[in-house]
Amino acid sequence: MNLDRRDFFRMMGVTGVALATGTSINGKPLQEDVTEFKAVLYDSVRCKGCHGCEIDCADANGLAEPPKKKDITGPRKTNEKWRTVVNTHETSKGKVSVKMQCMHCNEPACAAACLTKAMYKTVDGPVVWREDKCMGCRYCMVSCPFDMPKFEYNSPKPIIQKCTMCFDTRVSQGEIPACVENCPNEALTFGTRRDMIAEAHKRIVENPDDYVDYIYGENEAGGTGWLYLSPVPFEELQMKTGIQHASYPALTSGFLYSVPSVFVLVPALLLGMQQATKSNNINDENDVE
Repeated sequence: MNLDRRDFFRMMGVTGVALATGTSINGKPLQEDVTEFKAVLYDSVRCKGCHGCEIDCADANGLAEPPKKKDITGPRKTNEKWRTVVNTHETSKGKVSVKMQCMHCNEPACAAACLTKAMYKTVDGPVVWREDKCMGCRYCMVSCPFDMPKFEYNSPKPIIQKCTMCFDTRVSQGEIPACVENCPNEALTFGTRRDMIAEAHKRIVENPDDYVDYIYGENEAGGTGWLYLSPVPFEELQMKTGIQHASYPALTSGFLYSVPSVFVLVPALLLGMQQATKSNNINDENDVE
């Protein structure tokens, strides 16, 4: 990201206008009504715990090879190496597997907390991280109620790692996420969120003995892009069942209107100064003969 003094002050001026008028830099409202987000329905009744989705995700995104199923000794969380994990739990109905990854919230707390829009909710629904806009504050990690964004602490060029629903490489090209495409048991279904919720309700009604009457993600955190069906209560799968139904950004909307703009602008100011200084240093080095 190269930013000279002129661009920096222009950015600061536009940021101030955006805060005052509630519009984005391109003049559009900060939030637009998007009703056809893409979503994935995960059915743990159909999932056999093969861990193939972990391998497909790693292959599609150039990540480290996940551990072999036989080498897994207990529940795991996503980390800077793997964007998705499959855990198998002993439940009231025997062993049940569950896949975990970024939930792609309808109103993501990570994007609301990001001062530079590096964490970004696309119009299609997937939440992506944009390296060229990131200032490294890691507010996205702190704000996520599902604890999904991970930071590469041991990398010389660290990035934020999380599931993107294969947006850049597949979904934006009209394809479906790699894990969905290759699931041998059709435990994963991709489509519009509206259709996935309808499909989930249909399965519950048609097979009431197989499913608990609840769709995880339909309302959690204001609704998410990953939706879950389960044969047992979701706490038995060690999923976070205390997530509020209202979106987390909604909690701070009133606060942001009452906070003096200087406290919102200071982080952007520091970022701009750092980028402008870096550009000037590069220019000075180029001037040295």
